Parts: sequence; structure tokens; C-alpha cells
Amino acid sequence: MHVRFVDAPSAPSTSHWYPGNRSPLVANPLTRLPLGAVRARGWLLHMLELMRDGMTGHLTELSDFLADSNGWFGGDEPGWEEQPYWLRGFYDLGVLLDDARIQAEAGRWIEAVFASRDDEGYFGATMHKAHEVPGGTAPDLWPHMVMLDAVIAHHEATGDERVLPLMRDFFEWCRRLSDEELIPALDPEQTHWKLRVQRDRSGDMIPHLHWYFNQTGERWVLPLARRFFEAIKPPEDEWLDHHIVNFTQRFSYQGLYSAQTGESWRAGASEFWYRQHMATWGQQPRGIFAADERVRSGKVDPRQGFETCGMVEFAKSFYMLGRLSGDTLWADRTEDIMLNHFPAASDPWMKSLHYLTASNQPQLDAGEEHDFFNKGRQICYSPHIYRCCQHNVAMGWPWYVRNLWQATCDDGLAAWLYASSEVTARVGERGDEVRIVEETDYPFSGKLALRIESGREVAFPLYLRVPGWATSLLVEVNGEVVASGDAQGPWLRIERIWRPDDTVEVELGMKIGLTQWPRHGGVTVDRGPLSYSVKIGERWERCGGTDAWPEWEVFPTTPWDWALAIDRDNPARDLRVVEVSSPGRQPWTPDTAPIVMEARGCRIPSWQIGEDGTVEEIPCSPVESHEAEGTVTMIPMGCARLRMSVLPVVEE
Repeated sequence: MHVRFVDAPSAPSTSHWYPGNRSPLVANPLTRLPLGAVRARGWLLHMLELMRDGMTGHLTELSDFLADSNGWFGGDEPGWEEQPYWLRGFYDLGVLLDDARIQAEAGRWIEAVFASRDDEGYFGATMHKAHEVPGGTAPDLWPHMVMLDAVIAHHEATGDERVLPLMRDFFEWCRRLSDEELIPALDPEQTHWKLRVQRDRSGDMIPHLHWYFNQTGERWVLPLARRFFEAIKPPEDEWLDHHIVNFTQRFSYQGLYSAQTGESWRAGASEFWYRQHMATWGQQPRGIFAADERVRSGKVDPRQGFETCGMVEFAKSFYMLGRLSGDTLWADRTEDIMLNHFPAASDPWMKSLHYLTASNQPQLDAGEEHDFFNKGRQICYSPHIYRCCQHNVAMGWPWYVRNLWQATCDDGLAAWLYASSEVTARVGERGDEVRIVEETDYPFSGKLALRIESGREVAFPLYLRVPGWATSLLVEVNGEVVASGDAQGPWLRIERIWRPDDTVEVELGMKIGLTQWPRHGGVTVDRGPLSYSVKIGERWERCGGTDAWPEWEVFPTTPWDWALAIDRDNPARDLRVVEVSSPGRQPWTPDTAPIVMEARGCRIPSWQIGEDGTVEEIPCSPVESHEAEGTVTMIPMGCARLRMSVLPVVEE
């Protein structure tokens, strides 16, 4: 047995069983396993079941965009991003749950995609093939960039032989377009905003072109990938992009394109744009930033919301950059978003969602004049509105499940994200099929147990990610300690001849800490992969919808206006961890939170919710309070739909 810490899985070539990038593309250390290879268990499986029974699984009954009259089924009607947003998650959901109803409906949509291909190779809504623009015509290719996610998933799940010809003919059609037609730069005063989106997000076509090249070896698509990259709109100013969803996609493009050029500085450019944006606008915990549609000068308080589309698009970018680099930082950032913010974007039954989620948000009302860029309802829960997010939310949990485990270039497996799950994959020189079952209460606990199941002994490397927050690491193989103490690298590589029913037990040290926010001196309580919010009592009031699919406002019934009495240098002294229970099927509610913290604090009565329904900006610390000190109960942010997670510190 060989055990050592490494910076990333080695990438001398590609896996024999799950080929990644072929030359001249840069070899990728991690490769996504085919759809269905990774299955969820525990609470994560129940999230998929709630999606099936909730809004995503029944969106054809709720969304006018999914009517059969839409352009993806032919004719001259629109068929833009909404349909493929939903389908790329809905399709995966059906496979991950082995759900016949969902698979049949998803298959109907996939067949419509094939049926839409014309003699020139174009597929999709006919209205998007040639829009009139100043000086001529141009297609709108943005919806195709999204739909190809679903088409590729279909290929992975079924091996459908029609997929590669569909993509070849479409890319050939794209190649024949002139540069002025392919992704044109359009005057915003002369063209509809939808036609300009494709230039903001032109880089989303690059992974599809690289995937096709890896499948076929046809090099002619690589110059086309360069053309899509060169068509991307330049930075708006000193900021890459002011629009939230544009940014969550665009920051990754340099890094993704580096696979084609081999230029490492491009990966650094993606990291630069990410850090620059977060340093200014990301003044709230766990990877979201203040952009209720667009970043705005002076709007950096944690009361500013983050769009649900931005959550799933951020995660998608992290998945791709993580596979290309092997850098565990992208996994940490994925968990920041998906375990702290994404659960609160939907109601506990996943029958509705809201557009904006903020870190400080003690009231979710149906008012239309909040201090957000967009006016209108933004934060009440509804299955009927929030056009893009209503459909794009479907990608959230299915893609998270798909990325728990990755194939490595040395014919091994990597645990990239942690959750109760199982993975079935081919490994080692002979391509033996193994099954690994993971049992864990993660993210509420740092303990993991893996069991290897195989038909015979098989040698392969197993990689375990060491999260950036882990203060210690203990790993045992069949009861024998193979690593302990401080982690010496972001990955632990265990290579051995694995026997049926071998076990690996892992304990990641979770330390209580504080994130301190320099703009106002406030703090956020952290432990392991989770940050914490004041537990606020909820009153749910129906504000619309139907009896079957209602809309909800949520109002506070307990105080939220707390300042913490805490030692910044030794926060653990003033915080007590209470393990309430093991995670049940739905741990993401205030009453089912498996773990809580108790802190000391004082209320700040002057800190209130404004007339527009938006909480006032956080007071600068230290704050003065004449209220009696009390106990503040705090729960993981993902459990808190009403949430106050950036708090001032009370003056001694």
C-alpha cells in the first residue's frame, strides 16, 4: 500500500476507461463519470425525490415556456433558454432516480431536438436561425449552448448514435458562418437584449466543442472553439461583468480555453477575475456576492440578494475548472454555494423557489419595492414566476450528485465532494468494475466511511479530497491508521490492491471559526463547510398561486436583530456546539437542523426592516446595546430561509 499527499491527481495522459482531453488539449486530472455512475443516498437522495414530486418534476404543468407550442417542438414560436435550462437537469433527474415518467418525458424532448435538425445541420427553434440585425442576419446560438448539455447527458446515458452526427452537422453549420454572423457584436440600442446574451456567454460553447473533439478526434472543431472564444464580449470596464449570471459563467472562460492553448496564465486570469469580484462585492459568507441582477456601486451589504441561476451556474463553472485543474479549491467553493445557500433558495418541499437569496434576509415578503436592481416580486416563494431560475434550478442537485466522484487519469477514483452516495466505475489496468458505498452525515459531521465492493482483488489509486477548512485528518484502512494529524496536501492518494469489503474511514477536523468582514467589522460563525445564521421563527402566509401550487411569504416570529458578544481571537470560548440529531431525510429546515450553535449576544432594537421590506444595512461594530445579554441559537445557513448570518459584535 502506498499512501501520500499530492497536489492533484497525476495527469500524464487520459484514463483508459473514461477518456478525457486528448492531445493537443491539455490532459485533465479528473474526468466526469457517465450519467448514472454516481448515485445519491441519504438526505441528498431525498432532495432528488423532492424535486421529482415538486416543481421541477411537474414544471410542464406550471410553465407556459414548456408548452408543446414552444419552438423546440418546431414551428415559429420562441424556444430559447428556458426549455434547455430545465431539460438538462430534468433529464439527469430521471436517470438518477430511475424514474420512468421523467425519463419518458425527457425522452420526448430529446426526440424533438433530433427532429428539429434541418438539411443544413441547424437544430432548434427555427426563429433563432436567422434574426434580422443591423447590416444583415445572425443566429441566436445561446439556447443551443444550453441544450447541448442535455444532448451530451443523453449520449452518456444511452450511447445514442445520433448524438455525434447531430453535433457534427451543427458545428459544421456554425463553421460556415462568417465572423459577423457567428456571434455578432450588436448595438444595444438597435437590438433586443436576448440577441446580445450569446456574446456575453459565447465561451459556453467551448466545453461542447472540446467534448466532441475528445469523442471523435476531429481537429477541425478546435479552430471553431477559438472563434467562439474570440467572440466573447470584452470586460465591461475594470470589472469583468456587472450582471450576476454573466459573471458566474464568464469568469471561467479563460481557464476553460487554457485546455486548448496550454497557457497557464489563462487559468490564473479566471482566478483573478473571481477574486477581484469577490473582494469588492462578495462581502457575505460562502461564495455569494451582492448582485440582485447586477452589481451596483455602494450596494455591498449582505442584505443584497444573489440569484438562484447564479448558484447553479457558479457550481457548473467550478465543476469544469476543478476537473481541468484537479484543484480542490473549486470543490470547496462548490460546497460553499450548494450547502449554504442553495437549499434556502427553495421551500422545504421544493414546490417553489425565489429569485434572490441573501445572507441577511429576515423577511421574505411579496413586496415589489425592495432595494434590489429589479423591482417586482423577488423573494417570496413561487412556482409560477422567476422565469430563468424557475427552469435553471433543475440543474442544482442532479449535477451536484454527478460530481461527487470523478475518474482520474491513472485509472482510479477521486472523492471530489462528500455525501452519502455510491459510485460504480471501471478502474485499474484491467478495467475491473468496482462499487464504493459512502456513508456519512457530511456536511454536519466530518466523519466518512467508504466500503469497496468488487468481484475480485483490484489495484487502483483512491484519492480523498482534504477540504481547505479541515484542521486535521485521520484516515484508516481496515482499521489501520494510514494518515493522521495535519494535512500535507489537498489530496490523499491511497494506492493498494483493494479486496472485497475493504473499508476506509475518514475524519476531517472541524474547527469553530469566524469570518470577519472589514467593511463594517461584522462577523460570520463558521464550522467546517458550513456557516451559521440566527435561528428565526417562521410564519408562512400564502400570497397567491393555487391550492396545489401555492405562493408563500415568510415572516419572522422571533427576534433576529442580534449582535454577538464574542472573543474574535478565540470564538470557540463563546460558542457551544449542540449535536441535535443525525441528518434525516430533510435536514435543511430550522426545526430539523442536525446541529446548532449557542452564542451570547444582545439585541439591537434600532436595527430594523425598512418600509420597503429590506433589512437595514448592518451597523458598524462594535455596537452599543442596553439590552440584557441572552442566548443566540444559530443553525446552518442552508437550514435558514429567514437568515441573519453577518452580525455585528457588541461593545464590551
